[in-house]
Amino acid sequence: MKRLKKVLKWIGLSIGGLLLLIILAGLCLRLFASKPQPPGKLVDVGGFKLHINAVGERNHKPTLVIESGAGAPSEYYYWLGELLKDSIRVVRYDRAGIGYSEFSNNPRDPETVADELHTVLERVGESPPYILAGHSYGGHYIRVFKQRYPDEVAGLVFLDAPHPDIDERLNMPKPPSYMNAMYKALGVLGDLGVLDLYFRMAKRHILWAPGLPEKVIDRNQDYTLSGKYIWGYLKEEKGYADLVALSRKESKLDSLPVRVFSGTHLNKPALRKMGLDPNKIKTEREKMQREMASLSTNGKVFFLDGGHVTIFSLKENADIICSEILKLIEELEH
Repeated sequence: MKRLKKVLKWIGLSIGGLLLLIILAGLCLRLFASKPQPPGKLVDVGGFKLHINAVGERNHKPTLVIESGAGAPSEYYYWLGELLKDSIRVVRYDRAGIGYSEFSNNPRDPETVADELHTVLERVGESPPYILAGHSYGGHYIRVFKQRYPDEVAGLVFLDAPHPDIDERLNMPKPPSYMNAMYKALGVLGDLGVLDLYFRMAKRHILWAPGLPEKVIDRNQDYTLSGKYIWGYLKEEKGYADLVALSRKESKLDSLPVRVFSGTHLNKPALRKMGLDPNKIKTEREKMQREMASLSTNGKVFFLDGGHVTIFSLKENADIICSEILKLIEELEH
């Protein structure tokens, strides 16, 4: 019995020592590794800085402003900027706590988010009219911006953005209760540098965005493995219900140009595992995307050969989206 206790004690001390070494190595990595270098600039919007990256010359045409999905960095939308920069001004930015932007103690309610975007655009000298493009949750955010600054918005572009009633109409199950705790644990590991250490040693990337250039993927790795990124995402999630409720109020867009781009790829095994019929999900989802386009008398919907991210991370899909945006701008000019 004494021998067993000694063995268990030795095992416990060994595991504890190993964990301590991992944490120390992670902290050293956080302290001494090179810091991410933003491709744009950091702009103070009142006690913290937002990252904004603008390409293309300012001209008489509307500026495209891209609003990211939940937790998605502005780097995701690289091809939209690259393919349009010779024709129009394109602005990408990171909300507070996401990507290169600093974490903010301000509330993450949708009105605050819209006002912060408006502030950063003003402070870098951008001016309306804007065409707002929103990916995923960003589709809700651009509706809120349109409510608060209606005279500054010339058009809306939805990139695989959800209908406000999607959860109810698709009968989507709620996330498991342990998910929040798991994200918090990942946040702590990020703060300690352990996530960064693991992904560097495993030579793996945490973000899935096929089609983006390697230099963009590498930059993603730099800032997604810190706790800040995860805490920023969790803080946004707390305001999700209010965001959807406010988005739902923007139900009539008159003749405002609206373009809806939706991916046709679904994770069928995952849907079946949740007890959902992929064919019914696809049919209802397409119906909702058409409904979003019908918010305006000048609305169009496009179904692309891609998924939630690959509808714009793949260059061939981004090219389709950019072509339609340029056609929209031609319509506005005539």
